[in-house]
Amino acid sequence: MLNNITLKYPIGKLTVYLGKRDFIDHLDHTDPIDGIIVVENDYLQGRKVFGQVSTTYRYGREEDEVMGVKFSKELVLCHDQIIPVKKEKQETTSIQDRLLKRLGSNAYPFIFHFPQTAPCSVTLQPGDDDQGKPLGVEYAVKIFVGDNEEDKKHKRSSVSLAIKKLQYAPPIRGRRLPSSLVYKGFTFSQGKLNLEVTLDKELYYHGEKVAANVTITNNSRKAVKNIKLYVVQHCEVTMVNAQFSRHVASLETREGCPITPGASFTKQFYLVPLASSNKDRRGIALDGHLKDDDVNLASSTLVAEGKCPTEALGIVISYSIRVKLNCGTLGGELVTDVPFKLMHPAPDYSSIFFLSAGAVERENTMLKKSKSIDRARYENSCYANDDDDNIIFEDFARLRLNEPE
Repeated sequence: MLNNITLKYPIGKLTVYLGKRDFIDHLDHTDPIDGIIVVENDYLQGRKVFGQVSTTYRYGREEDEVMGVKFSKELVLCHDQIIPVKKEKQETTSIQDRLLKRLGSNAYPFIFHFPQTAPCSVTLQPGDDDQGKPLGVEYAVKIFVGDNEEDKKHKRSSVSLAIKKLQYAPPIRGRRLPSSLVYKGFTFSQGKLNLEVTLDKELYYHGEKVAANVTITNNSRKAVKNIKLYVVQHCEVTMVNAQFSRHVASLETREGCPITPGASFTKQFYLVPLASSNKDRRGIALDGHLKDDDVNLASSTLVAEGKCPTEALGIVISYSIRVKLNCGTLGGELVTDVPFKLMHPAPDYSSIFFLSAGAVERENTMLKKSKSIDRARYENSCYANDDDDNIIFEDFARLRLNEPE
């Protein structure tokens, strides 16, 4: 398998490599944050290099923060001194071993671990009038040079790289077919209206059609005027104990209607919940995403066996199919919800990203003038006497040249 290394020209003095930006929560453990630091000769001059993983949990808008009240929590989850090395022998991952072999004696490995209770990355889609950073949970790896851990004054000697903590679908989707059976009786009227909704799967992948089999048996004296179906995204913001829901897909039909007294109706309906269909809707929960990434609806939150979903932290996400039968002004509605999970299948990839510290303005100017020269120099140094064809370097800085200054 090819390891895809995204390359940003190392004009700065400190360069950080990460094995990937997506770290998967497997419920019983989470992928370690394994990286490599490369420092140019004579850059430290007695100073040390420190690293940390931090999270920002924003649960309110920045523009609403008044009188010193903040609607965010910023926490350092783990930290350590990377250079000079504290441990005589440090365990390394396979990708670190390959990079250490390639990058030489100025390369130093580091590993951080997410706390077991760390929530998954989630972003709430802002509205057109919202200002500031969006609500949600985000993570970053920060590497900085200083005399001690509290010395973080110089941005030019630090690197901050956004990362994501995600969950993916288990290998087995489950055999249970979620279903719900409800009925409604009417005042001054005999008989009941029965509604049964069954899904064809317990777990769907993003982009798949959610198939709902709807069976209506009308033993009442009322008629069903129309049928409405929704995919409902449920969000629980644990920091403030708030809950809200959003429709992320919908369908209304009069097929088979009116369903008169004594009649029955059965049909399978399809809905596809997509982020692209909800681009302008404020409050839709999205998977934590990085700039220029494709955006997906937030995946369902999973908890380890034996734990209650209410114990999960951050923004807890769940989904359901909601079916409404409209029986007219006097008859009202008959409603039922059928829960299901919406997730991504576990991908099969390994990517390397790295970011270089230094003045961005100076770096961009130099990149525009001497991009080909720097690239050739770097690739010659990296590829010299290297027969490992399983690592591919790509230009990451090239993506930044088109960003507004």
